[in-house]
Amino acid sequence: MQNPLLSYYGDDLTGSTDVMEALELGGVPTVLFMRLPDEAQLERFSHCRAIGLAGTSRSETPQWMDTHLTDAFAWLKTLNAEICHYKVCSTFDSSPTTGSIGRAIEIGRSVFAQDSVPLLVGAPQLKRYTAFGHLFAAYRDQYFRIDRHPVMSRHPTTPMDESDLLIHLSRQTGLSSGLLDLATLQSTSRSQAFDHLVENGAAIVLVDVDSRETQALAGKEIWRVRKPGGSFVVGSSGIEYALLAEWASNDIISAGSGFTPPGAAERIAVVSGSCSPTTERQIRHALDDGFDGIEIDPVELVSEASEQAIARAAASGRASLQAGRSVILYTALGPTADRGAEIDRQEGARHKLGRGLGALLRQLTEEQSLRRVVIAGGDTSSHALGQMGVDALTVRMPLPASPGSPLCVAYSHVKAIDGLEVALKGGQVGTDRYFSSIRDGLRS
Repeated sequence: MQNPLLSYYGDDLTGSTDVMEALELGGVPTVLFMRLPDEAQLERFSHCRAIGLAGTSRSETPQWMDTHLTDAFAWLKTLNAEICHYKVCSTFDSSPTTGSIGRAIEIGRSVFAQDSVPLLVGAPQLKRYTAFGHLFAAYRDQYFRIDRHPVMSRHPTTPMDESDLLIHLSRQTGLSSGLLDLATLQSTSRSQAFDHLVENGAAIVLVDVDSRETQALAGKEIWRVRKPGGSFVVGSSGIEYALLAEWASNDIISAGSGFTPPGAAERIAVVSGSCSPTTERQIRHALDDGFDGIEIDPVELVSEASEQAIARAAASGRASLQAGRSVILYTALGPTADRGAEIDRQEGARHKLGRGLGALLRQLTEEQSLRRVVIAGGDTSSHALGQMGVDALTVRMPLPASPGSPLCVAYSHVKAIDGLEVALKGGQVGTDRYFSSIRDGLRS
């Protein structure tokens, strides 16, 4: 196969599908693998110009990263893509002990033997903006500095208490850093300024983005400074949107892809491990729109009685699906129902919760011959899909009103899973009618 334009590692599954959606909308055929593929799997998707690898590093320790990210980056390097992207959440939530972006940069910089790593976080398409190094994000049509964001400042695992991204990173790595700010980015000297930062020892160069115009300028810089054999970059899916603008301006890519709505599904199953208020509103809307709701005790799900908890939930879900109704099986209904403090008493419990929901969803999918399902929660999705027997994903249908959470097609060695339509939704993503839209096969 020809060398791809881009390869990437997503630090969680919903972030990985976010990148895939952006690329497909821009006309770049993309495949997302759940684990390192073999030659036959790669050949099956030889037409793709971008190749992704879904990961779980957002919820992992630096020690875990030392082994797993090193191996993943080394494999991605063998693809010889023009750009290799370590994809992080556009809210940049991370800490020195969980999902350390600083440690990931150190590893990627070493594997790619690269002195300086470009960093881009702003993504106007997702209502994320950086200005003079500070990150801002929308919540319900209002805009907040990330350390004052109603949700991300109170994230149960990695709360954001600092909006200056380079200060935030300095808690995770000793690497030096520099900023290509908005004013400089929009000046005629932006390239010289970027190069000056690198020449003066900036191992990380953060590039501001506050609009599609500055995003396109950022894309020009990232593409300009790439090295033969591929360059390592870090950031949100704003990286892809920036590069797509540059590729289109250079006729490297043509018009975007067209998608045909798949139509309504008679019934779907949703599993949710998200505690976010966004997901809470989506669940409540779905319950008012014909879905059955089944609450699962998250503490029991991660205990020694987990098999019994899954069996009971499966029985309830089965009854609803056999009656022709769609069902949502959830471990929390908003932040007031978050039992994270109890769950975290057991090491690795959050991973186990995701795996339990995945095992539950696989059981219902196989038993009821479901053709469309949803997994809600960024960390949940990564661990849940690992239980589903999925080898790879491609985009079936983007949802423009809920960017970053497309409906995908699963490829699997498991007959009941191969061809399954699956949507993966981060906690902060989607309109209130997201679950209904997936059931009804609508674009918004």
